[in-house]
Amino acid sequence: MKYPKNGKFGEFGGKYIPETLVPAIEELEENYLKFKNNKEFKKEFNYYLKVYAGRPTPLYYAKNLSEKIGGGKIFLKREDLLHGGAHKINNTIGQALLAKKMKKKRIIAETGAGQHGVATAMACAALGMKAEVYMGYKDTVRQKLNVYRMNMLGSKVHPVMSGSKTLKDAINEAIRDWITNVENTYYLLGSAVGPHPYPVMVRDFQSVIGKEIKSQMKKMNKKLDTVIACVGGGSNAIGTFYPLVDTDAEIIGVEAGGHGLKTKKHSATLSGGSKGILHGMMTYLLQDDEGQITETHSISAGLDYPGVGPEHAFFKDINRIKYHSATDKEVIDAFLMLTQTEGIIPALESAHAISEAIKIARKSKTSESIVVTLSGRGDKDVEEVQNYLSRNVKN
Repeated sequence: MKYPKNGKFGEFGGKYIPETLVPAIEELEENYLKFKNNKEFKKEFNYYLKVYAGRPTPLYYAKNLSEKIGGGKIFLKREDLLHGGAHKINNTIGQALLAKKMKKKRIIAETGAGQHGVATAMACAALGMKAEVYMGYKDTVRQKLNVYRMNMLGSKVHPVMSGSKTLKDAINEAIRDWITNVENTYYLLGSAVGPHPYPVMVRDFQSVIGKEIKSQMKKMNKKLDTVIACVGGGSNAIGTFYPLVDTDAEIIGVEAGGHGLKTKKHSATLSGGSKGILHGMMTYLLQDDEGQITETHSISAGLDYPGVGPEHAFFKDINRIKYHSATDKEVIDAFLMLTQTEGIIPALESAHAISEAIKIARKSKTSESIVVTLSGRGDKDVEEVQNYLSRNVKN
């Protein structure tokens, strides 16, 4: 499905928005369609991806990890090596360039783990624009380093004190701001969520990941058997998966299982959610019987979201992509194993995908290839891991 019909992937997606936002969304779609295939725009976008962000990222054979597990060969798509330390820069450069073409004077964004906020601040600094970022108060505490980075880059961070004080609430506040300042403000959304055209636009900017995997595996003369990525809102995952859905590779998205799916402390929307509307889209949500959004939990701030991108919901329902989950304990174990075997510290978000890769590799033949999108690096999470280990140390 190249471009969603009427802004929908099957029944998912759409534009469930207040009337005040209709002109802004229409203006956004019109400009995106105008510029996405424009030669000059593509040239400028690819230039920044290459010489500013650092693309293409390598596909690394994790030999030590693979041999320790003793099964399939694990390859890491090294998005953690991008400028800023995560895949987020692919999308922020694309959208910031689009905002500039649209002559918007002000950019706002939301962030969970802080990676999208930092990437927005970086892209705006590089393109000579100002950014303001909404971030749940809880996330500002556990991701202090990223708050400092945004401030240093010249962006203003607004801590959000409402609700669960996490990503959902940051998005709510960003949307409120946008409604108030719609004429001069561009909302640079960080994941493949929200009203159409955001999910397709973010997917398109991030699909450079999957395209590179395809060509890199071909150059290595390797068959891609399984591809894995973590899923919160789902931008690194849809960017990885979309160019590969027409292949015969097994595709697996990994959600945050938190304390376990039987508890209420998780963020595994596709594994334990039901259909509903949030942030302008129809998708799977974590909600109660009255349709109220329930509180989520994940050790990783970037996956702590009660919804998921509508295209993921679509691929789940047509059974093209499998969606599994990893608990906090499994994530920490995978984090430590990758760190100690390969000298690569993954983001906690990415460690969800590593956890699944370990499970799959154990059951695979040594001739099989498993590619994991390592969506970000783990510098930001070292303190969180340290706290977890000190809390759970055996007496």
